[in-house]
Amino acid sequence: MKKIAIVMGGYSSEYEISLKSGNVVYDYLDKSRYRGYRIHIFKDKWVYVDDSNQEFPIDKGDFSVTVNGEKIEFDAVFNAIHGTPGEDGLLQAYFELLGIPQNSCDYYQAALTFNKRDLLSVLKPYGIKTATSFYLNKGDHIDTSEIVKKVGLPCFVKPNKSGSSFGISKVKTEAELPIAIEVAYKEDNEIIIESFLDGTEVSVGVINYQGEIIVLPITEIVSENDFFDYEAKYLGKSQEITPARISEELAEKVRSTAKRAYEVLKMKGFSRSEFILVNGEPHMLEMNTIPGLTTESLIPQQARAAGITLEELFTNAIELALAGK
Repeated sequence: MKKIAIVMGGYSSEYEISLKSGNVVYDYLDKSRYRGYRIHIFKDKWVYVDDSNQEFPIDKGDFSVTVNGEKIEFDAVFNAIHGTPGEDGLLQAYFELLGIPQNSCDYYQAALTFNKRDLLSVLKPYGIKTATSFYLNKGDHIDTSEIVKKVGLPCFVKPNKSGSSFGISKVKTEAELPIAIEVAYKEDNEIIIESFLDGTEVSVGVINYQGEIIVLPITEIVSENDFFDYEAKYLGKSQEITPARISEELAEKVRSTAKRAYEVLKMKGFSRSEFILVNGEPHMLEMNTIPGLTTESLIPQQARAAGITLEELFTNAIELALAGK
C-alpha cells in the first residue's frame, strides 16, 4: 500500500482553507490503495498529525517521520497548500530535490502562475486577453491620477501573489486608492491594479485525467457582493452555477483559452482559471494551481458535473504523480 503525505496548512492567510482541503483529500482517499498521512506545514513546525491529533515532527532532511520507533518515508505527496510555500514553487522544488513525486505542477510553473502580473505577461503574446494593469512595488511613489488615467474607475487593487481574495478591494473613487493599496500591501509587497471588466465571471478547471488533458464544465459566478470576494467564495455570498449559463460558442472560447494556457505553460496537475466575459471574449484574471478541494469548492463541483467522483479525482492525481506525469 502506497504511503501518501497530504500536505496542508502553509504560511499565508489561506492556511485554514488549506486545512479543510487537505482533510477532504484525506477523507476521500481510496483506502484500499493508499495510506494517507496528514502533514501540517507551518512556519514554526512541520508535523504528522495522526487520527488522535497527536503530532510527530517531520525530518526536513528527507521528509520522513518517525512514529513509535518506526521511520516512515512517503511514496508521493498530495499538495493541498494554498499560497506559500505550496503554491509558489518552494515545496515543488524541495520535493524535486528529494526525489519525491508530488501531484501539483513543477516549481517554475508554480512560481510563474502565483505571480499574477508575470503570468498574464507570459500569456498575452499567445492572444489571451487580460484587463489593463498598473503595477506597484512597496516603496514606489504613488501617483493616484496616473493610476486612474491608465486603468480608469472603478478598478481593482490586488496583492500580486495571494489567493482567496485576501487583500483585494474594488475602488470606485480616486480618494479610495491609497487605502486599498495599504490593504493589499498587508498581503504582499507587490500590487497589481486592474481595470474593471464589466461582464460575466466564470471559472474553469483543466486537468490531466487518465493521460488526457480535459477541460471540466465551466462554473458561472454570481456574487451577492461587489465581486467574488472571501465572503462570496467561502461564506455562501454567491451562486456558483455549473454548467455556466452561456452560449456554446462562448463556452468553447473559454474552454480553448483555458486549455491553451495550460498547454503553453506546460502545466501538470490541477489548474483553475478565472475569466471575465466581455463582448463575447474571455479575459483571464488568474490561474490557480492548488485550487480549493473542499466538497463545496469549484474543482470538486466541476468534477461532479463531469461524472468524476472525488475519490477518482484524487486517485488520478496520485497515480499521475507516481508515474512521473
